[in-house]
Amino acid sequence: MYNFGVVMTEEEKKLVNTFETKLRHLIYLYDELKRENAELKQLLHMEKLRNETVQAEFKNLETNYTNLKTATAISLNGSDVKETKLRLSKLVREVDKCIALLSE
Repeated sequence: MYNFGVVMTEEEKKLVNTFETKLRHLIYLYDELKRENAELKQLLHMEKLRNETVQAEFKNLETNYTNLKTATAISLNGSDVKETKLRLSKLVREVDKCIALLSE
């Protein structure tokens, strides 16, 4: 405790002591919260990376599923020719859209 040439009563000394104790405790709590915040930020970053990986895997599986459906529809023996024609028409439209986007 610093005096700075000021004479304090016992009660004032106790108040300053209590204040210093509470201030130290607040600083400790602040440091703990800062540490916890850093840990949570790291955890959030890891979860974001995991989410991106799952999203990419989902898109890949979705593409594979669409391709499988198309291959199955194309390989039919004529029992479901109408559905096959619709799927092929859809694919042709998608290819036309892609070509149009590339032309721009």
